[in-house]
Amino acid sequence: MDGQDGRDGRDGLAQRFEAQRGRLRALAHRLLGSREEAEDAVQEAWFRLGRVDPAEVENLPGWLRTVVTRICLDTLRSRGARREVGLDEVIEAEAARHNPPEDAAVRADAVSHALLAVLDTLTPAERVAFVLHDMFAVPFQEIAPLIDRTPGTAKKLASRGRHKVRGTPAVPAAELARRRHLVTAFLTAARTGDVPGVLRVLAPDVVRRADAAALPPGAARELRGADAVARGTASLARRAHLAEPALIDGQVGAVIAPRGRLLLALTFTVRDGLISGYEVLADPARLRRLALAVLPAPPAPGTEGSEGDEPDDGDGQDRG
Repeated sequence: MDGQDGRDGRDGLAQRFEAQRGRLRALAHRLLGSREEAEDAVQEAWFRLGRVDPAEVENLPGWLRTVVTRICLDTLRSRGARREVGLDEVIEAEAARHNPPEDAAVRADAVSHALLAVLDTLTPAERVAFVLHDMFAVPFQEIAPLIDRTPGTAKKLASRGRHKVRGTPAVPAAELARRRHLVTAFLTAARTGDVPGVLRVLAPDVVRRADAAALPPGAARELRGADAVARGTASLARRAHLAEPALIDGQVGAVIAPRGRLLLALTFTVRDGLISGYEVLADPARLRRLALAVLPAPPAPGTEGSEGDEPDDGDGQDRG
């Protein structure tokens, strides 16, 4: 009878764990940037759950969240310099990943690579505090012991992470929105190899410069004139498929950051409503010097110029 009760208890625990799997995967994905590493972290949490007495776990969702966070934090802290990979190698791998229909769990956990690239610039403690509090509404009293800090310090770390993620636009909101529209139109045309579409957003005397590592062997590092730049851009349509708009040094740009690893950044100059130049950065040292942030969402119609509510960043009482 005891054996049967044990099996029933384990079966029930497995069902309760599966009910939490999606949320745990989403948490681990944002903390680690990789779906594969996220799956490993969630699976490790299941193994650890199997080594404890279910009767001792009063709050299973909280227990699992704590375990997954600690696993991810250990991974972040032990993560050394990542192996340098070629851009074409990444493009092929991403194409292979996305050719098969993605399952519902992957679609439900969609998160921009640009956001993951920005999160990758945070310290492990900042990333944990920001993700848990701002994305999963975990109170600072629960976050603090996970990162060996006081609740007040955890709050400051989350605030620091929030400011890094948001960045500081270098132009007014209306101009930022216009440039976002321009860069989005450029990327949309580039993804489909639409030369006329690219030409529509380029100034006649546009100049494109690129690091050698960003280009196929033998390609010119500098192109001048709208026709040459448009054709050169369209020839890299497969790479453009991975590009996402982002805030770079306060300006609208774009990043190619599969699995949250920044491999390319595009910076743009704009004149009279057209792209007068853009640069493709691929050198790791140059990429590390960029201030990356998430590009603010376009304002809803009729709300231009309004100010949204700011989360409490001060030193007052913790939320939640």
